[in-house]
Amino acid sequence: MHPKNRSHFQDLLLQYSQETSGDKRKKLADTIWEDYGLENTVLVLDMSGFSLLTRKYGIVHYLSMVRRMQMTVEPIIKSYEGSVIKFEADNCFAVLPNPLAAARAAVSMQLAFEAANLLTTEELDIHISVGIDFGKILIINNEDCFGDPVNRACKMGEDLGAAGDILITKEAMSLIPEDAEIRGSPIELSIAGLNIAAFVIDYRNNQT
Repeated sequence: MHPKNRSHFQDLLLQYSQETSGDKRKKLADTIWEDYGLENTVLVLDMSGFSLLTRKYGIVHYLSMVRRMQMTVEPIIKSYEGSVIKFEADNCFAVLPNPLAAARAAVSMQLAFEAANLLTTEELDIHISVGIDFGKILIINNEDCFGDPVNRACKMGEDLGAAGDILITKEAMSLIPEDAEIRGSPIELSIAGLNIAAFVIDYRNNQT
């Protein structure tokens, strides 16, 4: 068994890029997926208002809010048996055991920030959007992740979701049991030129 670290992953990618045989390339790709692939639920969080707040109050002000976001979301993710893969700028990339855990974690985050914002002045209020997807991804040394579910969750959380939104793909939503009472409104999103069926979770009427 090869060590599942970043160096080994990069070596395999380099071998793949230099290989001319289609069969050998396939074997290298299979090795990468065998060593690093997992079927998992991806949650990507983005803070809203970066440009406006930074321009108005300065980068130190916004970075202090980012730090508060990190300290709030990490224990919530862990409480639903998930783990933070990385914090990147004002984003959080995390994996959770299933879409239900991810949805409940996202709801808990939104409610936590709504409650915290009652105690802060407007310029310190934290607003987030969240994207959730499920599927096969590559996780590298628990510090980075790649794959279609990562891309789609990132697109939903960063670009398509508004402050307060929790967006989840139809595929991930279909894996949440009916009796979990996670409800949402169906929408259609365009991601990388493809139309993707998704839901906006209505957490204010379905608090978990």
